[in-house]
Amino acid sequence: MNTSIDQPKLSRRAALAAAGTLGALGITVAAAAGSQAAPGAKAPKPSLLFRPDGRFKIVQFNDTQDDEQTDRRTIELMNRTLEAEKPDFVVINGDVINGGCDSELEVKQALNHVVQPMEIRKIPWAVTFGNHDEDSVQRTGMTEAKMLQFLQSYEFNVNADSAPELTGTSNSQLLVQSSRSKAPAFGLWLIDTGRYAPDTINGQDFEGYPDWDWVRMDQVSWYRNLSIATEQKYGKKVPSLMWGHIALHEHRNMWFSSLDSRTDADHARALTKHSIVGERNEDECPGPINSGLFNAFLERGDVLGYFVGHDHVNTYMGNYYGVQLGYAPGTGFGAYGLPGADRNRLRGARVFELDENHPGIYKDTRLVFAKDFGIDLAANDQPIVPLPLGPEQR
Repeated sequence: MNTSIDQPKLSRRAALAAAGTLGALGITVAAAAGSQAAPGAKAPKPSLLFRPDGRFKIVQFNDTQDDEQTDRRTIELMNRTLEAEKPDFVVINGDVINGGCDSELEVKQALNHVVQPMEIRKIPWAVTFGNHDEDSVQRTGMTEAKMLQFLQSYEFNVNADSAPELTGTSNSQLLVQSSRSKAPAFGLWLIDTGRYAPDTINGQDFEGYPDWDWVRMDQVSWYRNLSIATEQKYGKKVPSLMWGHIALHEHRNMWFSSLDSRTDADHARALTKHSIVGERNEDECPGPINSGLFNAFLERGDVLGYFVGHDHVNTYMGNYYGVQLGYAPGTGFGAYGLPGADRNRLRGARVFELDENHPGIYKDTRLVFAKDFGIDLAANDQPIVPLPLGPEQR
């Protein structure tokens, strides 16, 4: 899948800046960006490697979004998915917790619940941050920066450190080493899509517009520069996927194959044009500003798909001008779902299959649902008693 377009020559200054970005973030093949030793860690972080047969599997959980009394079925769904799929990497793609915690300990307990399924199986994992993760900060003092430090204390977490002067928490590029050489065969990008729009910009508020945040231009430049630096270092573009919590404006454009018209006829045209599959049960909730991130994907031609959550009851995916845009459903049973008795029908996860023997390496993506595992879908809450923290997390 080649979506690259002609790009301007990279100036020497830009090339040096890009190379500096690569070095500053510690990007290597055997030890990906997030595999730097975390504060207090006793051992190096795990590397991301294709299996000897050339395969690599990823699971995306989204919107686990609960407090310290996590719904037991959220954990059951995660456990059952990991047992069935046996992935090589897991991403919890934003809104890892909600704003219901009242202390630092409760935030840590809420986070601990949803990372234990990977830790006990020794599966490398990372998170992106969503709009709700910092909602309890006024009561708990747990900023995303403190949450990141806490999460990095786990043995199998591979989140990168936050880069100074770069918007967002733990924007990460993780490189997966080939089964055939010491070079990277694939890239995994994690980007922080922010929380909420500011009250005003230049004296103008956002009344009438969506009030979510958006990927900022310095993050788009970070991706672009690091993509260029990676290509220069390894002599090729590294095919990749990217995860961020909040949808792009292009998700909605794709669903209707239109900017301004949103009719059934528009969507019928889009189904064929963009090969759309899956459900759309609520409006997409992007920020008020189109970040330009998708335009950077088209220019660079290495990101083959961008996958989000945020809108819990959307599950669709399509091909938008050569780049897959898609959703994973909400994983957390404690968060909102469909109306009434159907509340938990779409609880699930998204699975990605990579294979070095397949053209382009990125082979397929599909959904798994709690109903597939016979998990109780009753429209109620089933909280658990908070689990104790491990010695490294206290």
